Amino acid sequence: MTRTRPSTIPTRHPDAPAEVPVLGPIARVMRMKPPDDAEWAAIGEALTIGDRPMDELVEWMYAAGMGKVRPLFDQALEHGIDSVPDAPEPLRAFFTQVENPPAWVDWKRIELGERIFQAAGIDGIYVARDVPFLGGFVASGINRTLLLTNTGKSGATGGGRRFAETMKWALDVISDGGMRPGGKGFRSTLHVRLIHTFVRRHVANLPEWSAEDWGVPVNQTDMAVTMLGALYAPALTGMMMGNVFTPRELDAIVHLTRYVGWVMGIEERYLPTGFVDATKQLFHYLTVLTAPDETSMQLARPMAEDPLTWYYSNLTSLRRRIAWAQHLSISTAFLGRGRMRQLGLPSYMPPWYPVAKFPVNVVRSGVGILVPGWRNRQARAGLRAQHAFIATLIGPEDDGAIGGSVNYIGHAA
Repeated sequence: MTRTRPSTIPTRHPDAPAEVPVLGPIARVMRMKPPDDAEWAAIGEALTIGDRPMDELVEWMYAAGMGKVRPLFDQALEHGIDSVPDAPEPLRAFFTQVENPPAWVDWKRIELGERIFQAAGIDGIYVARDVPFLGGFVASGINRTLLLTNTGKSGATGGGRRFAETMKWALDVISDGGMRPGGKGFRSTLHVRLIHTFVRRHVANLPEWSAEDWGVPVNQTDMAVTMLGALYAPALTGMMMGNVFTPRELDAIVHLTRYVGWVMGIEERYLPTGFVDATKQLFHYLTVLTAPDETSMQLARPMAEDPLTWYYSNLTSLRRRIAWAQHLSISTAFLGRGRMRQLGLPSYMPPWYPVAKFPVNVVRSGVGILVPGWRNRQARAGLRAQHAFIATLIGPEDDGAIGGSVNYIGHAA
């Protein structure tokens, strides 16, 4: 169905929904429909909305003198706003708000969600990288911002580096107690939120950026779908690779995603409230944002070739080639050959890795559910493997500091 786009909505917002591989069939099984007129318009309007609280804070920081007040922000970020003597009112107001979680936050569900992500182990990271992260490059509207910050132009400084930074953030988020105010994930998320505002200001002022066409850089729609893609989509895709979750665990995954999104600056009206709602939201976003173009290939190709540069202690050349084939097999299995061609990637790779791991994951996750205490053991082992993978991605000497790929923008990092 073709819709008429109001003049207030950026032209990147399409007139008709796109086909969505993987999630589309799931949505049909769950009897979900494409967004109606009101939902369609709301997604388009959110393209023009940034993060008002952080945007206003950064505006004040520039006016007050970034060199003077940025250390105060960093102090509040690391140790809480009460650690800043005589904190300026704009800074105190922002941190007071974010350090007091909404009433709907349930810490037991948050902690369960963290543990389930840990228990997913290395396959959870593989799926996140090879399906929503790589496949997300079909969203050309989001790609524009990445390219205008020089992020993602090559496997060395772009796709691979950006994923390592995203993974470092995600591991902070899912660490034990990571999202408690002052926790590693809480601090990392606020740091990313600050970077988003620096990027938003920088890109919006570039001559290459057209607000009429693209809306606001790093807007509510793009942030919401990215959050779902980073945390919720890997769990959903992981189920298709044999990972079994209880309804309680799925609810915890979505609850963690919801709270992380809130800390990130996504407005509550755009946050998922449960498993069905998260699936519906992701489906709706993808029908709107899926629009592959030349930027999709520009970003996807270096990402797909990145395993050929990974760090291994022995048999390096052989293991790199195996990793390249392994990750292409995951992408092809879930994105489909048509989507792989749109990304400019080989579409001939058989899905050998997902097929091989499906029965293993069914047994492994099933045992985790049935045997008391086993999920916790899986979480400890899984977290170790996830952290080790960062060294494989970028080398043991690189800490994968969040924001490194855009640290030239307003000294954001």
